[in-house]
Amino acid sequence: MPAAPKNYDAVIVGAGAAGLMCAQAAAARGLRVVVIERSAKPGAKILISGGGRCNFTNEEAGPAAYISSNPHFAKSALARYTPHDFMDLLAKHGVTWHEKKLGQLFSDAGAGRILEILLAECATNGAEIRTGVAVNKVTRSDDGFLLETGSGAVATKKLVVATGGLSIPKLGATGWAYDIARQFGLSIVTPGPALVPFTFAAGDLALMKPLAGVAVDCRVSIGKAAFRENLLFTHRGLSGPAILQISSYWSPGTAVQIDLLPDMPDVEGALKAERQAHPKQMLKTWAARQWPERFATAFVDTLAGDTRAGHEPLGGLSFAEITRIASLAKSWKITPTGTEGFAKAEVTRGGVATDGLSSKTMEAKAVPGLHFIGECVDVTGWLGGYNFQWAWASGWAAAEAL
Repeated sequence: MPAAPKNYDAVIVGAGAAGLMCAQAAAARGLRVVVIERSAKPGAKILISGGGRCNFTNEEAGPAAYISSNPHFAKSALARYTPHDFMDLLAKHGVTWHEKKLGQLFSDAGAGRILEILLAECATNGAEIRTGVAVNKVTRSDDGFLLETGSGAVATKKLVVATGGLSIPKLGATGWAYDIARQFGLSIVTPGPALVPFTFAAGDLALMKPLAGVAVDCRVSIGKAAFRENLLFTHRGLSGPAILQISSYWSPGTAVQIDLLPDMPDVEGALKAERQAHPKQMLKTWAARQWPERFATAFVDTLAGDTRAGHEPLGGLSFAEITRIASLAKSWKITPTGTEGFAKAEVTRGGVATDGLSSKTMEAKAVPGLHFIGECVDVTGWLGGYNFQWAWASGWAAAEAL
């Protein structure tokens, strides 16, 4: 006869950022909580974040920095658990931090210390954590939910799904959250890789491969979405913060527009003035003052190569040629063939549709007691600590409701 299931007030599946936040906050309210994690260790994605330094939040983490089918969904949770609330948690444990740029806050003690704090809060508040345990089946009863796991059956009135999205499968990412959502009748916004490098066809790669490792300050845009940061040339295409940011807004066949001189609003006027003042100057000389030398050469020889630009002094170029070169510098349009996929994506775009969830409690409207938090939900933040803040805030919102 099988053993009777062990009962908990709340079962959280997934020991990542959202799951651990929810567990410690729910246990602090006196609930009997267990976290079930299929990987051997908790917090794998926390440990690799920010190159191990952990960009744990962003001071500017407002709803405008999140992509969702419902742009208002994130407002409630973000308003109730702010970046300063997480800073207070770190301060409680003696951890300091610094701002790198653009509101991005990094732990001075590294990513491992962030995970230690979350685990310590779970331990102090009495939340149990089971690692290396898979959930094989979930069924619903009048009393809540029954989970059949690799370490025995578990029963609970409240089930929180915090297993993340499909990004970085080598860390154990799966579509389990989407399977559970579908099982209970919730819809899914098709998941896709986000914050991910672009790949290109052979013709474009001929320019990019020799430039691998070169970074260029730029402004990239797709429609109304625009970001000012560095792009990085790679052997496979384009990466860097600007590209990762805009990738969340990209769809196949869409061109990316790149302003290669964001601090120079009138490139055409500047070039014409340079032409008049220094008619014998070569375009390459001017370009080398604007960009890293390797890119300056590539811009003149390859991007602007169908003019005489690389072989004529400025004074020998027509106004029409200068106009074309200036237009290219301010609006280089390039169409990726794809991305490097979930293997290289920092997060997943899409997920459990927000129209089936309460924005206040993260609970499924049609399935009382079932909550979805973190990356598995159709809320995707910008690069720079925004996705961690969504994990903290959504986990906290669910914990308050439990």
